[in-house]
Amino acid sequence: MLLEVGMNAPDFSLLSDLNEQVVLSKLRGKKVVLYFYPKDDTPGCTQESCDFRDRIANFQNAKSWVFGVSKDDITSHKKFKNKYNLNFPLLADTDGKVCEQYGVIVEKSMYGKKYMGVERTTFLIDEKGIIKKIWNKVKVPGHVDEVMAALKS
Repeated sequence: MLLEVGMNAPDFSLLSDLNEQVVLSKLRGKKVVLYFYPKDDTPGCTQESCDFRDRIANFQNAKSWVFGVSKDDITSHKKFKNKYNLNFPLLADTDGKVCEQYGVIVEKSMYGKKYMGVERTTFLIDEKGIIKKIWNKVKVPGHVDEVMAALKS
C-alpha cells in the first residue's frame, strides 16, 4: 500500500542507537520528522544527517523530533553518530519491515546491476500521527530547509 498525505503514519517500534525502543504512537503530541536513508557513512547520507544536525535547534523549537532510519544495525549507527556528532536518534530497521511499511524499498540500479534498496524519503508526521508531507527521491542540498519550511506552514 502506498502511503499518502492525510493517512495515519504506520506505527512502529524500533531500537535507537541509545538502545531505547522508539514507538511512534508514544510520540503523539509532537511532530515527527522521519527520514529514511540508504546507508550510514556514505556521502549523501552523511550530508543529509549533518544538515539535520546543524539545524536540530530549529526543529526542537518547532516542537518536533527528528529520527533517521536505515537498515544498518545499532553498532553501525553508533559509529556513524559518533563520527559526525549527530544530535538526534538513529533507528535500526535491520529487517527492513518499517522501510517496507513506509514504501521506501525500491528497485535500484548500480553498474548495471539491479537490487532492492532504500530510497531517500522523508515523512512529516503531525501531533495526531497523520502524514502531513512526503518527500520522495530526496535530493540532499536544501532538503532540510524544505522540511523546516513545511513544519512552519
